Amino acid sequence: MRESVQAEVMMSFLVSEELSFRIPVELRYETSDPYAVRLTFHLPGDAPVTWAFGRELLIDGVGRPCGEGDVHIAPTDSEMLGEVLIRLQVGSDQALFRSSVPPLVAFLDRTDKLVPLGQEGALADFDAHLEEALDRILAEEQSAG
Repeated sequence: MRESVQAEVMMSFLVSEELSFRIPVELRYETSDPYAVRLTFHLPGDAPVTWAFGRELLIDGVGRPCGEGDVHIAPTDSEMLGEVLIRLQVGSDQALFRSSVPPLVAFLDRTDKLVPLGQEGALADFDAHLEEALDRILAEEQSAG
């Protein structure tokens, strides 16, 4: 059985109303973390930045505005599901991306073939993921402090 699904999608990084540029974004889904998708943004002149959030959030965001906290996803037009906006926020800093829906749906379809929606619990090892996440958070706090 395959362990992951990957795709590369071109998205528009919306710097302002007047300025945007297209960047490659790697989408990744792994059976080792079946509830999450990872998007790695390759911004010119910067190291790649990876965001992980719920696969279900991306699925829902294609059709309707959703998300709380740091990640918000919404279609640009509720009548035509042609593009979505993905807003990522850390504190007062935010980044806004626009993506065509078909490549996202194709990616999500491939993730569903690997792990059907609702079947993630059969693969998830919550204790191991929680311990790994806590270790990572503690290490980041210690290096920052």
